Amino acid sequence: RPGLALCAGCGGRIQDPFLLRVSPDLEWHVACLKCAECGQPLDETCTCFLRDGKAYCKRDYSRLFGIKCAQCRAAFSSSDLVMRARDHVYHLECFRCAACGRQLLPGDQFCLRERDLLCRADHGSPPDGAVARGPRSP
Repeated sequence: RPGLALCAGCGGRIQDPFLLRVSPDLEWHVACLKCAECGQPLDETCTCFLRDGKAYCKRDYSRLFGIKCAQCRAAFSSSDLVMRARDHVYHLECFRCAACGRQLLPGDQFCLRERDLLCRADHGSPPDGAVARGPRSP
């Protein structure tokens, strides 16, 4: 279909002998398909990710839009093992009690208080400087 397609990058007609089709309805001049963040050329040898009509390399897409650790805010790699608490996801080494620093392991009981993980031993105690009022809840 060269000559009939419009480039999603520059908007011009694609009359080149080759074009790059990223999704069923988006076609690009070979020279126009670049990462919107770093400018790296994206072609058949480089994984391409789309978001809001913009193309990204894998590294920038993960950095900008990927799930990040609730503790250290770093992105996850595909080989990372993770721990989850409600809607939060953590690296294994970041899944620690905020009070004592003990790493929480699968099967450990813990509490999630706002953004802080607390082990069973610490979740019943009041935050630093606070005075406990009334009976502790189980």
